[in-house]
Amino acid sequence: MDDKIISCLAYGGKVNVRCIRSTNIVEEARKLHDLSPTATAALGRLLTITSLLGKEMKGEKGTITTQVKGNGPIGNMTAVSDNLGNVKGYVANPYVDLPLNSENGKLNVGGAVGKEGMVYIIKDIGLREPYVGMTPIISGEIAEDFTNYFATSEQTPTVVALGVLVDKNGVKSAGGYLITLMPDATENEIVKIEQALKSADSISKMLDDGRDLIEIAEIVTGDQNLMYFEDNKVPQYICGCSKEKMEKNLITLGKNEIKDIIEKDGKAELVCHFCNKKYVFDEQELKDIINICK
Repeated sequence: MDDKIISCLAYGGKVNVRCIRSTNIVEEARKLHDLSPTATAALGRLLTITSLLGKEMKGEKGTITTQVKGNGPIGNMTAVSDNLGNVKGYVANPYVDLPLNSENGKLNVGGAVGKEGMVYIIKDIGLREPYVGMTPIISGEIAEDFTNYFATSEQTPTVVALGVLVDKNGVKSAGGYLITLMPDATENEIVKIEQALKSADSISKMLDDGRDLIEIAEIVTGDQNLMYFEDNKVPQYICGCSKEKMEKNLITLGKNEIKDIIEKDGKAELVCHFCNKKYVFDEQELKDIINICK
């Protein structure tokens, strides 16, 4: 089944809901980076929220970058999405694995990420300077940290739910949703949503049970009369790296450092963080790059 993103309005437009099925995206990341189950769940959650946020970016060249820099053994995590929800990401330590969380028996994402550090969101809509927002990590579970980000940095009451279900064969299901209260939302709508969320299963279980995104949006809001907007574009894990882009990275090193590379190694090997593809520049190619360096 293809991944998908939908947007809905609940309670006559007083509540905005966005839902995503990201199972294929997370499975592709797992295979590309050879992720452990814990790392799969952690990066999968970050990829999921980043894809959702990217889909809301304005302009064809709009991108959003999210970073979670905690003090846990997984190290820094980064994800980048375009305005279609296509996303890519990586973690510093893809092999980290911890015992299951003793409190709930689930993968210990919070322990891997750490409970101290920062969450960053960088929005680039093509202007001179991108917008950068940041808030402290509060749990390392990703969803709670982004809920805190919206409340603190953007003063937007938002519920964030993210889930990745992993078994011995890979990713069984992955997805998430954002519920955002509009300014005219009343206490009545808030109470209904709170009650709905208390009785709802986790997003990964609902997806694994075969529920579609519209049904999930109805369940988590308690509103059976949603106005929804379905996009036929399928969000994917897309890196988009190329030798030309890697060449630009080499140019930023400057002439002297490239000359040192030629003298020491005779070539340069660059590996893309997002897809692990290797790019090799031989001695002549490096000399050509020196000629175009300022």
